[in-house]
Amino acid sequence: MKYVGDRPYSDPEKAARRIMEHARAFEPVQDGRIYIEKINYPMLYQEGDAG
Repeated sequence: MKYVGDRPYSDPEKAARRIMEHARAFEPVQDGRIYIEKINYPMLYQEGDAG
């Protein structure tokens, strides 16, 4: 299957950097934990990489 354009996070290193940017943007809630929804939502729906 060929995609029309490049996917923004097909490179694992780029994706890892972007996830870390999102993770650093939020204050940990308990014992240094971050709600995964705070990372998933921007990565999937705001940046347009949802399937």
